[in-house]
Amino acid sequence: MADSARTSLASEPLALGALDGRYRSAIAPLVDHLSEAALNRNRVHVEVEWLIHLTSNSVLPGTSPLSAEQTAALRRIVTDFDADSVSELSEIEAITVHDVKAVEYYINRRLPGIGIEALTPLVHFGCTSEDINNLSYALGIKDAVEDVWMPAARALVEQVGAMAETTRAVPMLSRTHGQPATPTTLGKELAVTAWRLTRQLERIARTEYLGKINGATGTYAAHYASVPGADWQQVSRTFVEGLGLDWNPLTTQIESHDWQAELYADVARFNRILHNFCTDVWSYISIGYFKQVPVAGATGSSTMPHKVNPIRFENAEANLEISNGLLDTLGSTLVTSRWQRDLTDSSSQRNIGTAFGHSLLAVSNVAKGLERLDVAQDVLAEDLEHNWEVLGEAIQMVMRAEAIAGTPGMENPYERLKELTRGHRVDAARMQEFVAGLGLGDEAAARLQALAPATYNGIAAELVDHLK
Repeated sequence: MADSARTSLASEPLALGALDGRYRSAIAPLVDHLSEAALNRNRVHVEVEWLIHLTSNSVLPGTSPLSAEQTAALRRIVTDFDADSVSELSEIEAITVHDVKAVEYYINRRLPGIGIEALTPLVHFGCTSEDINNLSYALGIKDAVEDVWMPAARALVEQVGAMAETTRAVPMLSRTHGQPATPTTLGKELAVTAWRLTRQLERIARTEYLGKINGATGTYAAHYASVPGADWQQVSRTFVEGLGLDWNPLTTQIESHDWQAELYADVARFNRILHNFCTDVWSYISIGYFKQVPVAGATGSSTMPHKVNPIRFENAEANLEISNGLLDTLGSTLVTSRWQRDLTDSSSQRNIGTAFGHSLLAVSNVAKGLERLDVAQDVLAEDLEHNWEVLGEAIQMVMRAEAIAGTPGMENPYERLKELTRGHRVDAARMQEFVAGLGLGDEAAARLQALAPATYNGIAAELVDHLK
């Protein structure tokens, strides 16, 4: 279609990105923590609490604690922050051309209504923009991780763990390098994923959310120049910790963001393990180990009516890759700043919500995909029955043990089993015939004659108990 004949959609309230369009419902909870509006609300929160902190501790001569009513009124500036507030801030920023300064003016407008307009000079006292920003981002990220992303991730891991429990004893042929290998159980394999993901969640749960409030170059210079008698490090520490964050005592103008890089590396590792799980489940679906439960009315293919595509796992793979691309970029970019300050971090951090959004969307898709799976135990059993050669490992190991015990005729066990099984299909009768001719002791012979691929899985079922 020629441009001259096309209706422009640019003026319509349409989302450019998939997260705010097609997938909005899945990631909506993050908006309250990692959107631009949430960042501004957190900035208002930090500025208000700094004002309350300074007055409550009478840090500046001539100040005294606010009344309960005045404190409550200040905090309502935060709790009442809404769409109209966002619009007002935008109007102020259009004049200031500075987002944090706009927040300062936004608060100043409300002080006369509280009866504390005399405290206007205390708003943003001693602060550089990064004092407010680093704390605001830390609060938003902390809440997003702890209140939204982590609960969803934990629920998924619990879902995988529950599947591991119910399938702990379901025998399954393993594959190494894509080839038949020593059998296992489906539950044990699921438990491996749940264990790996749990370790990453435990690391993420130990994240330090660092913050600082120490001035333009981290020296408290303006603070001591204006109020030399205050213990500004103590004021700073108690304020940051009072916000529920960890105090960083040594910074340049910016908080160094190392904790963010550490967090993003851990989340990215969780994503990568989950991505590996998606590719494994996809592969098991492709060989029939899992059946997909059709969704009523859904279409698998626009032309092939029989298809039920593993779209949830494929969607998750794509979103995990996009999330990790952003998380890796954030982790490498944020730990570097030219001398005291540059603005590469400012632009980069605006993508934090997008990075977590794609991860959260993937978690949601995997959870939904798992809900539509049934274990095809008949396929698992048939696959095992067609691969008796996997018992070659067990037989040659028993021969080795018998050789150590002094049983004659146990020479070259590996080579003999290699000749029997490599590149050949061996059925139950042939395998048992081979075992009968080895000259094993009665107990060892009986043990091997009773063994089948479906029972040769060691203590796989017991290993699932490690998830408890």
